Amino acid sequence: MNSRQGVAGGGIAVLGISGRMGQALVRALQEPAAQALGLRLSGALASSGSPFLGQDAGAPSQAPVTGIAITADRAQALAGAAVAIDFTLPAALHANLAACVAVGVPVVVGTTGLDLPAENAMATAAVRIPVLHAPNMSLGVNLLLELVAQAAAALPADYDIEIFEAHHKHKLDAPSGTAVRLGQVAANARGSSLAASAVYVREGQTGARPPGAIGFATVRAGDIVGEHTVLFCGTGERLELGHRATDRLTFARGALRAAQWLAAERGPGLYSMRDVLGLGR
Repeated sequence: MNSRQGVAGGGIAVLGISGRMGQALVRALQEPAAQALGLRLSGALASSGSPFLGQDAGAPSQAPVTGIAITADRAQALAGAAVAIDFTLPAALHANLAACVAVGVPVVVGTTGLDLPAENAMATAAVRIPVLHAPNMSLGVNLLLELVAQAAAALPADYDIEIFEAHHKHKLDAPSGTAVRLGQVAANARGSSLAASAVYVREGQTGARPPGAIGFATVRAGDIVGEHTVLFCGTGERLELGHRATDRLTFARGALRAAQWLAAERGPGLYSMRDVLGLGR
């Protein structure tokens, strides 16, 4: 398996190179800190209809030249890679996972808006290769998940939980994968499930708030990179736990850290950023 070489012995294949996160990864790989660790771009995948096919991987955002041409051929993009990072669309995930399994390349999945079949596909691939999935690659957000779980478990059940998230106007899914994950950890910490607790829409005569509900509020506007706030509202007090990202490079750097961790002698399995941060299961 290529991962046995470590990232320095191969490279990083970026799946979804022309998207916002793909281009953020191109820039992050060109930072001195990444180069000092031996991280380098080895492959760049875009869809078959991309206008950037054949161009340099930095072309979509006019980043410095990388010397890596954009391709729609998965096998070509994965050639020489020690690890792949997938920031494509949910519809492309199944084929991307199959391609990684075929050549034994571990994969970091940052794609959001995944359904149950996609989750099952990751679990199936993880039997053969290391797979790391996180709806948010920010180190700060993943620590926020831990804090939310602790607060939900420690505070009385009559403290209402509300989750606010805001992103740029081009984001396709709502609420964000990170907001959903925040809701899941809060519900699980209280011995419930998000499916039984979530309230995604409020309009008109909604009636009183159901006990144990976890409410969501979503904003899509401008170029907001990402904001998440979890409110624990009791009688006479309110606890707010939140995170704001001001630069998409934050997520790219986290994804590179995850890729480096995943390529370092990890066996097949399904991992998360909790593993990368040493927070356990």
